[in-house]
Amino acid sequence: MIRKLSGIVLCVTALLALSTAQDMKPKDDRRTVTMVLDHTVANLESEFVPAAEAMPEDKFGFAPTNGEFKGVRTFAQQIKHVAAVNYELGAAILEEKPPVDIGDESGPASVATKAEILKYLNDSFVYVHKAIQTINEKNLVETVRSPFGEGKVSRLGLATGVAAHGYDHYGQMVVYLRMNGIIPPASR
Repeated sequence: MIRKLSGIVLCVTALLALSTAQDMKPKDDRRTVTMVLDHTVANLESEFVPAAEAMPEDKFGFAPTNGEFKGVRTFAQQIKHVAAVNYELGAAILEEKPPVDIGDESGPASVATKAEILKYLNDSFVYVHKAIQTINEKNLVETVRSPFGEGKVSRLGLATGVAAHGYDHYGQMVVYLRMNGIIPPASR
């Protein structure tokens, strides 16, 4: 009798466990193009913004001078450039003019303090997320006017360009941080 009861308890427990596992499965794990592209930008943002915040304000003007670093952007200029291009790419996706001054891809000269630069950067990510939310399976490869001269480009190309461009400059910022004795937040 005890064996029979133990067997029944074991079966009921197994069924309950299976039932619970089924309930924990997501109902619809299908990801849309919009979700994938937005997640890619969110990943960049989650590394880029903390790296920008990590540099002390008195080092925002830092640019390496030894070796082959002549004429490179300062740390602040790297951030403003990425933000300006975020606005430029977002505007192209939306087929409108950038909503702020992008200063020939270097950002406005009036944005100078660390707080102003970080606000400009954060606002650029809000804008580019807004633009990416308009991309879907139907318009993904439709072409729009290129923001970089004549010609047409796809919204997909512009959206992936946000991350590619941002990570290029993120890599440079990591070097600048390390040259100033700061471990980038993503490496901590």
